[in-house]
Amino acid sequence: MNELTDLTTDLVSIPSHEDETAAGDFIEAWLRAETDAEVTRDGVGNVVARVNPGVGESLALVGHHDVVPPAERQLTDDGEYIVETRDGRIYGRGAADMKGADVAAMLAFRDAAESATNEVVFASFVDEELGGNGVRSALDDGLSLDYAVVAEGSTNYSGPNRTDLVVAHRGRRASVLEVTGTACHASEPEKGENAIYRACDAVDIVRELDVPDSEVLGNAVSGSIAVTEIDGGSAWNVIPDECSVIIDERTVPGGYADLAQTESIEGVEWVVEQDLPPMACDDAEFAERVFDAAKRVHDARGDDAPEQVTKPHATDAGWLAQEGTTCVVYGPSEPGEAHTKNESVSLDVLERCYETYRATLEEW
Repeated sequence: MNELTDLTTDLVSIPSHEDETAAGDFIEAWLRAETDAEVTRDGVGNVVARVNPGVGESLALVGHHDVVPPAERQLTDDGEYIVETRDGRIYGRGAADMKGADVAAMLAFRDAAESATNEVVFASFVDEELGGNGVRSALDDGLSLDYAVVAEGSTNYSGPNRTDLVVAHRGRRASVLEVTGTACHASEPEKGENAIYRACDAVDIVRELDVPDSEVLGNAVSGSIAVTEIDGGSAWNVIPDECSVIIDERTVPGGYADLAQTESIEGVEWVVEQDLPPMACDDAEFAERVFDAAKRVHDARGDDAPEQVTKPHATDAGWLAQEGTTCVVYGPSEPGEAHTKNESVSLDVLERCYETYRATLEEW
């Protein structure tokens, strides 16, 4: 499918780690030229295209066109992105996460939208890599979607040669324990209150906390929690009066660890810096509908049968689900591909995703 290869190469080649404007321009212009959809571009750069707006329940294909900063090997001397096609894969920053998926969804939207009798939508957001700022802005401005297939990675989760359907994923809550004490000379430590000791007492609490589990459509989702950084002290002979502890927590639908317990230690304040919501598909019939389309596509291509799975990483599906959109995740990126210096995406898998997106939309 040369169009898929060419369009993916064109989009991946557009730098969008600092400014997504040019990538958004490309997507917007293509949608206006190739479809009869109602295309909008909001003030932060999100691109949304609709066919049959307001008719029945809406189904969206959702992506994002920002990327993480490229590795040095992914840039030319002039700061342009290097994109290469070899061995059935496209290499370049954003190929897997997630411009290849964007293109597969764009083509499916164009080719299937006319067959849909209810509203179908294509949306590509900005700032997903910065915590979902783009989709949050769109939701604040009134974006409302009934159902969505978010095109983040779900390929080879249950085994090789398949793109699985994600029915739930974990969220991420990033917390800081700000710990205070009383400084004094280290030769007389009893005259002060050691902030690092207090921090260690709080860390002991974190280590013993229960992390919640959940089950979504028969699939288990387990949380996790870990201290990832401690910073305190100013000199070898000073009892520290400040210390901070950074905590990475992976949350599950309906549950968090009870980090408030850390504040039982004197001088400890618990501060949440970021809270990316988890996602749980709340409609088994919708999940089965997309899953059936995926299975038919896999079977027709001679690929191994996909499974319904869960995903360990947060995506924009969490923000959408939090506002009432029923979501699943289905996309070409494989474990270990996103954000790497050798990032790539399989052309066969892009075609598989295109066919599944198209079949799902055609039947809407």
